[in-house]
Amino acid sequence: MNPPEVADTGVQAAHVDADLLVLHKPPGLLCVPGRGPDKQDCLSARAQQRWPGALVVHRLDQATSGLVLMARHPDAQRRLGHAFAERQVHKRYQAVVQGQLGGDDSAWHDINLPIAADWARRPLRVIDHALGKPSLTRWRALAHDAAAQTTRIELEPVTGRTHQLRVHLAAIGHAILGDMLYADAITQAQAPRLMLHASHLAFTHPVTGEALALEWAADF
Repeated sequence: MNPPEVADTGVQAAHVDADLLVLHKPPGLLCVPGRGPDKQDCLSARAQQRWPGALVVHRLDQATSGLVLMARHPDAQRRLGHAFAERQVHKRYQAVVQGQLGGDDSAWHDINLPIAADWARRPLRVIDHALGKPSLTRWRALAHDAAAQTTRIELEPVTGRTHQLRVHLAAIGHAILGDMLYADAITQAQAPRLMLHASHLAFTHPVTGEALALEWAADF
């Protein structure tokens, strides 16, 4: 069950303490301000209204929903940033993808394809075996919908490239429903939003050393 705490700013919190915040970002909301006055509303700005001094540690794509970790002071931000850089933060996502992916054994599988910037179509990314950075995603099937010809999957990004999960799934022929960047028109039209959600975040508390594991169920 998701925690009930809701701030006046509409930000829902999975965890709050003196050093960090774990917040739920709804789909369509930026993590940080963008360019232009119409892109100033974002998760970090809303968080700072409720928790002054809150600092960004990592981001989710605007279209992706789910758990986002923020720090409440610079030392926590530095320590948490180091944990992300050293791959000490464990993340899992859920997605619904086009087609029947995987068998019935719920085994984990790897997508190991290098990702590079698509400079001609920025901010898009592309699989590039010559220039791409090593990129690894683990996935397993959770459920199949034979009528809709879709699969619900769980994902673990081992690396953290921009758009990694979206690019990798599209590259193997199973784009995420509602993906307006990497899916074809039919797959885009199968959902009113990007069906990708950051459901699990586990890490060591940067000050107390406590092992924390937070969950937030997808609403799709």
